[in-house]
Amino acid sequence: MQNKLNSLLKTHFGYDTFRVGQLPIIEHVLAKKDVLAIMPTGGGKSLCFQLPALALPGTAIVVSPLIALMKDQVDALQANGIAAAYYNSSQSPETQERIRAELQGGKLKLFYLAPESIGWFSEVFQEIDISLFAIDEAHCISSWGHDFRPAYTQLSSLKQRFPNIPIIALTATADRTTQDDILEQLAIPKAARHLSSFDRPNLYLEVRPAQDRIPQIIAFLRERSAESGIIYCLSRKNTVKIAERLNDSGFLARPYHAGMNAQDRVKTQEDFINDRVPIIVATIAFGMGIDKSNVRWVIHYNLPKNIEGYYQEIGRGGRDGLPAHALLFYSYADVAQLRKFIADGENATVEYAKLERMQQFSEALSCRRIALLGYFGEHRTEPCGACDMCDRPPDYFDATVLTQKICSAVVRLKEREPMGTVIDVLRGAKNAQVMDKGLQHIKTYGAVRDVSWLHLQQYMIQLLNLGVLEINFREGARIGLAPLAKEVLFQNRKVRLAVPLTKKAPVKTAVAKNVKPDGLFETLRVLRQRIATEQGVPAYVVFGDASLKDMVAKRPRNEQDFLAISGVGEAKLQKYAKPFLEAIGAHIGSETEKIPTHKQSYKLFAKGLTVAEIATERNLKETTIYSHLQKAHNEGMDVDLAQLIPPDFLKEVEVAQSALGEVEGVKPYFDYFKEAVPYWKIRMALYLLSEVS
Repeated sequence: MQNKLNSLLKTHFGYDTFRVGQLPIIEHVLAKKDVLAIMPTGGGKSLCFQLPALALPGTAIVVSPLIALMKDQVDALQANGIAAAYYNSSQSPETQERIRAELQGGKLKLFYLAPESIGWFSEVFQEIDISLFAIDEAHCISSWGHDFRPAYTQLSSLKQRFPNIPIIALTATADRTTQDDILEQLAIPKAARHLSSFDRPNLYLEVRPAQDRIPQIIAFLRERSAESGIIYCLSRKNTVKIAERLNDSGFLARPYHAGMNAQDRVKTQEDFINDRVPIIVATIAFGMGIDKSNVRWVIHYNLPKNIEGYYQEIGRGGRDGLPAHALLFYSYADVAQLRKFIADGENATVEYAKLERMQQFSEALSCRRIALLGYFGEHRTEPCGACDMCDRPPDYFDATVLTQKICSAVVRLKEREPMGTVIDVLRGAKNAQVMDKGLQHIKTYGAVRDVSWLHLQQYMIQLLNLGVLEINFREGARIGLAPLAKEVLFQNRKVRLAVPLTKKAPVKTAVAKNVKPDGLFETLRVLRQRIATEQGVPAYVVFGDASLKDMVAKRPRNEQDFLAISGVGEAKLQKYAKPFLEAIGAHIGSETEKIPTHKQSYKLFAKGLTVAEIATERNLKETTIYSHLQKAHNEGMDVDLAQLIPPDFLKEVEVAQSALGEVEGVKPYFDYFKEAVPYWKIRMALYLLSEVS
């Protein structure tokens, strides 16, 4: 089976190896087991159901929340030679009927539809051979998560109606509470949980104070003039205002919000996906259906309401694995605005607690990646080196004893109290909250009287971010101990905390260097765009930036070389090898024309090719290559001519020198050796002997 999976992976998707975490999920699905897969955006979730769909008989039914998401995935599958289709309200009745017939006829390996459409296919699903059900963006089924979507709740009947067909639920963000709810709602409580690392090391994380946001954004974008990105706002009004300011400053930007008519929204999204508009200023309504791989930055103009939403949104940057920048602007005004929004909604208590964690992340004085991963239960201790706090760290102190006191208080409070109560107990407060519960009698009451309330709050926030403490959102935001706390309490694990800042230090703008694009990359990018336009698909459906960069690095010369490029499978080899190989060959030819011929030979020699191999590669005589190498040596290049001339022949030339005496040119030596030794060899030997003398 492993060989079959590897073959399918390369043939249809163009990859030689699986990403971390993909194979165990795929194997569980193939074993007809239910699965909950939580993987970061850009981590390869889709492959976890697409590959089993190819390996199993029948059709995979994929529930997807947005039209754009369905279309993008189906376009990509079809580009890879896979029979796939989607069904939604944007299609004509004729198209819908044709697709329905293809589904009933068993002609599709993957069939995408929205949760609202499940009921329309109840009878069809009973008639066809279904390989699996994939529930994409599964967090939408949970009212404890974000982006709750009522239509998802009807999916709970799938397991009852099709008990022997595996269900794979996939999402990029779900805390433990949301995970439990997803499995409960889908009636698959015993599903295997696969939690991949939430780390996206290619994302640089930065938080800045929200003063003068527009000038900061303009300065940020001027360093990234050739890149695509998204700016997220809370209000529709701001999307329009910011887009206008950016356009006035010479950028091409468009607003996107739910108040626009459907036609304008679709056009804006398609222009962004197809690289016609590089910047979108949007409310959070934009993005869930975006599969664009070359988003190089994501800016949050306002604070997101929870870390799940923040993580989902920054995950739209750098999906191709190349570097991307996530910039968040933080202000208390945003916190106040979000609290008003939450007050009018359901699960207000939980949402308040999640907003507090978002606020704590923004105020973190230690590595932001540690804080972000810790929220999802992935506890690390080593700084990432790719966030603003790692670049500009504050002062730290040994807080091991302080941490032990805090953890001890949490234990003695039986992990039942919120942060404010824990702080009051540690500081020996005599308020009603403490006295009425009799908390003044526990052993750690007043154990940290010498630390101010605000500073102690900041230390507990850091411990939450470090994974020593945790919050149970479902039970009144109670503070509990995370696994790392045991090491602190019982193994004397050292803890270092940041000294709270009494005054905000000025933020130094961290920007990437505006590197001039590689000429070949730009050539391939333009070619990709032309092909994509002709085919009516986004550019990344043809090839992602990562594939183009691999072509630049490897410079394939033939179809065999081209098949070795990341992202090139059999279908794309047949479709695109010819135009891309021609473009690469033409570029190499133009580069070569600019390089002196002897230096071209030297470059191949430096790569380890023999003289004979260089002659074959360049379609030149070996004697010409030898003369090139001697000239390169004369110009100071690293060519050891002694390796090219056997020591015995040097001795023969020395004998000839003695016999011939003072002569001009190489002709007398050529005659001496009875025209059996080529001129280049004699010339090089004489040159080496002259250097020795």
